[in-house]
Amino acid sequence: MQSITIKGTKRESVGKVDTKALRNADKVPCVIYGSGNTIHFSAEEKAFKKLVYTPNVYTATIELEGGDTFNAILQDIQFHPVTDRILHIDFYQLSDDKEVTMNIPVKLQGNSPGVMNGGSLRFTNRKLKVKAIPANLPDQIEADISTLKIGDKLFISELDNEKFTFLHPDNTVVVQVRMSRAAVVTEEEEGTEEEGGETTETSATAE
Repeated sequence: MQSITIKGTKRESVGKVDTKALRNADKVPCVIYGSGNTIHFSAEEKAFKKLVYTPNVYTATIELEGGDTFNAILQDIQFHPVTDRILHIDFYQLSDDKEVTMNIPVKLQGNSPGVMNGGSLRFTNRKLKVKAIPANLPDQIEADISTLKIGDKLFISELDNEKFTFLHPDNTVVVQVRMSRAAVVTEEEEGTEEEGGETTETSATAE
């Protein structure tokens, strides 16, 4: 997984006055935990732009003054209710041999025959929760839709997951092609529907 470097400064004081002063200086108070010792630091608000305001996911390499470096993932973030400015960020420190959980974006591959015939593509789960050691965390999960006809669904059990574990039921629907008013059903698809009967729709919500 790709990483973004955040340069920061350790915080000696974590009181409300110090926190307010940091925010007034366009800095974000942060904390790293997960290794036994909690570390407080601050960094320029603009340093988090590529980490926070993106559909992609990254790990963070946090470099503090004095030479301390930590590999972490963003665990929690607080925004101002009115301005949407970042108020506080929690990071979880990574260990090479310890599994972590992350929501990974799904990228569709190929062209669906059902969509090309006028069907409606429903991308039900754009992110999926996985568990893996840091070295095996993927940048994205590829979902091949090149065989999906009208009425077909792609289940999570059909996705490649040799290096990580999905934290969803096997019958979770990732993407499906539904009938639409403009759909043109081919003869082959009509025969399949007649033989298989009606299809019961299964829905799932991404976490």
